Amino acid sequence: MAEIQFSRDINEEVVPNVRITRSRDGSNGTATFYFEKPKALSNQNQEEITGMYLIDEEGVLVTREVKGKFVNGQPEAIEAVYVMRSADDWDRFIRFMERYAKQHGLGLNQSKQ
Repeated sequence: MAEIQFSRDINEEVVPNVRITRSRDGSNGTATFYFEKPKALSNQNQEEITGMYLIDEEGVLVTREVKGKFVNGQPEAIEAVYVMRSADDWDRFIRFMERYAKQHGLGLNQSKQ
């Protein structure tokens, strides 16, 4: 089980595009999630967005850096940034992403350096 939520106990159904960067020394990294037309912004959802919660059997990773994108006053997307401040944070995040990717059929494309 690996899920993403914006309001506790309500799983987001839209699978995000995720861009991950890591410092050369491996001491920190950033993951930017982009959800196009997420359930969290739909008219049916009346819950407040309180952050982004990455939930799996190990526990919960949380970020409060969540921004809504609007076009002509209509909700279009959510962008969330999760910051990893240590090699242990990085390893934990990657374990979550491996579970989430397997469950939701995601692939990995690495950039050339």
